[in-house]
Amino acid sequence: MTMRVLTGITTSGIPHLGNYVGAIRPALAASRVDGVDAFYFMADYHSLIKCDDPARVQHSRLAIAAAWLAAGLDPERVTLYRQSDIPEIPELTWLLTCVTAKGLLNRAHAYKAAVDANSEAGEDPDAGITAGLYMYPVLMAADILAFNAHKVPVGRDQVQHIEMARDIAQRFNHLYGREFFVLPEAAIEEQVATLPGLDGRKMSKSYDNTIPLFEGGPKALRKAILRIVTDSREPGEAKDAEGTALFTIFRAFADPDETGAFRSALHEGLGWGEAKQRLFERIDRELAPMRERYEHLMAHPHEVEAVLMAGAERARFIATPLLAELREAVGLGHGTVRPLPANDKDKRKKKAHKGPRLVSFRDGDGRFRFRLLSADGEELALSRGFDDPKASGQAIQTLLGGVDDLEIVLADGVLELRQQGQAVALSPPISVAGHEEATSRLRESLRELAAENDA
Repeated sequence: MTMRVLTGITTSGIPHLGNYVGAIRPALAASRVDGVDAFYFMADYHSLIKCDDPARVQHSRLAIAAAWLAAGLDPERVTLYRQSDIPEIPELTWLLTCVTAKGLLNRAHAYKAAVDANSEAGEDPDAGITAGLYMYPVLMAADILAFNAHKVPVGRDQVQHIEMARDIAQRFNHLYGREFFVLPEAAIEEQVATLPGLDGRKMSKSYDNTIPLFEGGPKALRKAILRIVTDSREPGEAKDAEGTALFTIFRAFADPDETGAFRSALHEGLGWGEAKQRLFERIDRELAPMRERYEHLMAHPHEVEAVLMAGAERARFIATPLLAELREAVGLGHGTVRPLPANDKDKRKKKAHKGPRLVSFRDGDGRFRFRLLSADGEELALSRGFDDPKASGQAIQTLLGGVDDLEIVLADGVLELRQQGQAVALSPPISVAGHEEATSRLRESLRELAAENDA
């Protein structure tokens, strides 16, 4: 079974060590595992909650994408995209908003912290709190559920949002009578889930206590490390490594032997100044090769843009048919209108279709498409776009009228359904080993639909 892993970084500042250790590095490691389908994105909608500086958001989007690529992301293996390039995400946010309990959002840590801060300051509890901050968990749920991700690498402080995404997905599935959404799980690297910043609090752009990942070069990295807050113990005095920001950051980059040696040196009286120099040297040894690649990409933004646009296209290949299915589920589809059964209220609940089906919809570009779904709702094929619904309907009739003559060919990792040599629809990505079984499922599903059509 392929496992889909998804994570993102808010584009409200330059990438810092906390982003690298808590999100980029573990996510890249996961992307290299066989059987993993990785989705990584720039969370630029989220950035608008915290930042109203357009130039900062724009620069941050480029810097974060360049950081992912410099750190070793393979755009041929994973899907890298900007959140704002996927129109299905804000649409899904609204569909999820309509099933999300206000009480659930009231319990969100960020909202509660803002309310508590206002109350302590004698302000109205909701002073300065935007609807964007309040709705943050729903947008995050849409980020995850639009692609039915199984695992979401996050810091421990973000685990609640994954739990809320599960609650929202379960509520939607229950209300509309089918398992539209996979229930995601948080993936945490225990020792480095939350990296401390210069002042010991969580490293965060919001606290302005970050250590830059690449920007400013080694000089900026060393300058930031020298600013890490330590206690007043002098060189020669024993120091307790555990619980200090300096040691926690060192441990996130070092192997167990290096970590043990650093702990012992502190206990034996290593001065804080020398300890900070050792920390700088250890981090710079890992980052220097990546920094060179980062600087090249920042100087050639068109290379980054090409990767992001290709990633958005792949991401929408997944999200567009799902949103069409969800529109149909909630009553916003373009399919045939069916009368409600009379009298029995329970019969008004939509029943799951027991066999394969074809669903027509209009995509975000205004073109008309259809998709073939299996009996359990799995997408088997997505059509090309048509300029008008009549052409789409004609293609469906031609497809069902010539199932035995239909050519199904494996090309570039997908199955092409060809009529008279022209690809009419494509399957989701498929392995060479599984293409025969997938071909058989496609043909049998179409035969069943053709038989229903003739009945």
